[in-house]
Amino acid sequence: MTVEVPLFVQVPGEVGRLLGPGVRNEAPVWWTEVRAAGAVTEAGRLAGSVAGRLVSVLGGATWPADAAHTGVVSFPSAIDSSPDEAPIGVDFLTDRAAVVIQDRPLVAATTWLTDLVQAVLASGREIQILTPPGTRLTLPTRTLMTGLPARWVVRDPARGYYDGLTGAVLHWHAGRFAPVPTADGRASMADAFETRAARRGEQQLHLTIRTTHPADDSLVLGGALEAAWRTLTGDAPAGWSTAEPVNLPWSPRQLTELARARAEKSAPTWLVAVGAPDRPAIGTCRVVRTPAGVEEQITVAFGYTAGQAPVRSLSELAQALAARHRLTSMLACLREARADLTTPPHRELPLVPRGASSRSDVSVTPGWSPTPRRPGSAWAPASAAPDAPRHTATYGRTRRGRWRRRAAPPSPCTGPVANGAVGILVVPMSMCSRFRTAGTACRRPRRTAVRAPRPQQALPGWAPP
Repeated sequence: MTVEVPLFVQVPGEVGRLLGPGVRNEAPVWWTEVRAAGAVTEAGRLAGSVAGRLVSVLGGATWPADAAHTGVVSFPSAIDSSPDEAPIGVDFLTDRAAVVIQDRPLVAATTWLTDLVQAVLASGREIQILTPPGTRLTLPTRTLMTGLPARWVVRDPARGYYDGLTGAVLHWHAGRFAPVPTADGRASMADAFETRAARRGEQQLHLTIRTTHPADDSLVLGGALEAAWRTLTGDAPAGWSTAEPVNLPWSPRQLTELARARAEKSAPTWLVAVGAPDRPAIGTCRVVRTPAGVEEQITVAFGYTAGQAPVRSLSELAQALAARHRLTSMLACLREARADLTTPPHRELPLVPRGASSRSDVSVTPGWSPTPRRPGSAWAPASAAPDAPRHTATYGRTRRGRWRRRAAPPSPCTGPVANGAVGILVVPMSMCSRFRTAGTACRRPRRTAVRAPRPQQALPGWAPP
């Protein structure tokens, strides 16, 4: 059993977001977690006794409410454990995987989980999170599992187990949960994964933003994330933290100080930000020192319960990021999905690109109508024809000094484009001064010379990579 360090949560709505609306969620509150290992039978009752005694002395509430008590729990004289091998909190450990049981409505990227993932991966094992079928993942947890040897194992009452992200039927094999092989070599899909509850009118708008800043003492991070929040919600993020629950009020200065201190140790910084309870929004930001400067890798999602997402505001956002926040690239995607921005254990509609902007190149997604704009600004959105070609269009310079449209190969990430699709394009200052309205060519640039970027120097406060 482990007792986590108490966390002072000052962000409204965080307790309700992670534990459900039935739990008292007034902020500020102290948050602590008492965890019991599944390998010991009486560990669960011991954890409930500890939680119950804390509430009886200090006040507050527990979740689940019926788990807390103040009884005495007896343990056998000898307990078979191997603390030197198993990381704290692992329920089952083998040579190939570490299985963690999470019987809760929402699996959040807590400090305990992020530390556990690092410890398990350092040992060369795969991290596997075992949950009941009603559990969902928060966006930070889903982002944390991307690209890692990690698997979300869901207990299926009908067929045993399946992967909550891919739907593959799983079984216990060679010390881990692995897909059940079939005759044709393809994994069979669980019926529970294919069943999807209809959520009409709910949408998710996802943004992937990258910015690169000079590494100087005047640098303040978080400006691009805040600009996206204000453009699409009308307000700044409610709070930030290095894990869930998000406990600190929004402060670009404080997160910059943390990232600067970690950069001096050649360590990246991973942050989580959330919005107000009445406007679902959550994002992650990874800050890393590179030879080009200090890079922000932002992933943020906004949920909408009725009506269309404000995709027309993306043009304003792209222009603001390019002008004031050193935008490197931005990709906007839209899909019909849960407005609470959680990931359920069933198939979801794919993200459909709705616009992209870049500082270093020029690309157009289907359905865009290039309207003349001054260099350096975003292009206005336009409706797409139903039979719009499914490819991107790039512009390259010909021998005669003219810039002509060249068809690029079909993009695998570009799905069908419906009427009203929105595209955004930021035109670099070094590009041509004016495009024809047809978008097939443009006049010769007034200035064809492009200055090479100056090498970034590591100034005090930001250690070299």
